[in-house]
Amino acid sequence: MYLALKEIRHEKLRYGLIISMVALIAYLIFILTSLAFGLAGENTQAINSWDAKSIVLNKDSNISLTQSLITKDQAKDAKLSSKEAVIGSTLVVAKHKGKEKISASFIGARKSQFIIKDLKLTSGHKARTNHQIVVDEKFKTDGYKLGDKVTLNSFKDKYEIVGFTKNAKLNVAPVAYGTMTTWKYLRGMPNAPVSGSAIVSKNAKYNAHSSHLKTYSMNKFISKLPGYSAENTTFGFMIGFLMIISLVLIAVFLYILTMQALPTYAVLRAQGIPARALVSTITNQSLILMASGVIIGGALAAMTGWLLPVGVPMAFNIPVLLWISLGLMIMGVIGAAIPAQKIATVDPVSVIGG
Repeated sequence: MYLALKEIRHEKLRYGLIISMVALIAYLIFILTSLAFGLAGENTQAINSWDAKSIVLNKDSNISLTQSLITKDQAKDAKLSSKEAVIGSTLVVAKHKGKEKISASFIGARKSQFIIKDLKLTSGHKARTNHQIVVDEKFKTDGYKLGDKVTLNSFKDKYEIVGFTKNAKLNVAPVAYGTMTTWKYLRGMPNAPVSGSAIVSKNAKYNAHSSHLKTYSMNKFISKLPGYSAENTTFGFMIGFLMIISLVLIAVFLYILTMQALPTYAVLRAQGIPARALVSTITNQSLILMASGVIIGGALAAMTGWLLPVGVPMAFNIPVLLWISLGLMIMGVIGAAIPAQKIATVDPVSVIGG
């Protein structure tokens, strides 16, 4: 460690540039990871708030909540308990004069079932009539307030915002909670014998007892949300490639520095310093460089997260970021293996003699 620190202090500019490059890579990885978690969260916030383990959809809906319909007879045969809730889902555009339009997911639910009973509000109260809704705080960020009356889609009826709830987004769109009657009206079938779009259950092995319905685990349902898997896969590949780039960079720079200092290492070998000590020096240098870069990158990422506006979907998952930091450190050790092997096999006579 002594030799590693002494050489870094002696070559401040060179090693400073390496640390800067590692810091930028770490910063980019941390930001991409946080964006990946933030976007994933905005796809599933509402689902996670339900604390459900399974969901029942029409088997011909292609695991799509908005394409699924459950009839009253099917819901009756399902034998619902306190652990099940029927929901209706449809996409809407909320409009209020003088304010920006908001694309939202309307979720209709029954007041007696856990979706509404367990709904946590940040202000206001739950919907009590068919013309009241509770909305995600995205509406408040965009200038909406309690008491505002909005129209949904092209319907002339107005719906009063009576409450705000936090972290209620589905497929990135903010959720508006209302009654099942309102949902049926928005779907254009107020008198149809339809119960809802889906049954969500806190029982992982819930059986709806209908050949027309199929139960899916919540993880399976989430994986089929539009764009969810593709989004996560894309971010995963980007982060993986950045990890590989960090490995290549640290290996190349350490190799170049090692080759330049090879005569010095040869003299040290000739003086009796064992190869193990010199290899340890290279490895320690790599760890110091990676640790310094990761710490600086982490600080820059934290500062960026603090400065970014609320609307940017970033979520810092500390355990995951710590694992990524450890992965970068391991990449640094692997990257040091090539120059370390060169030092371990160097012949002092040939280098000094040459």
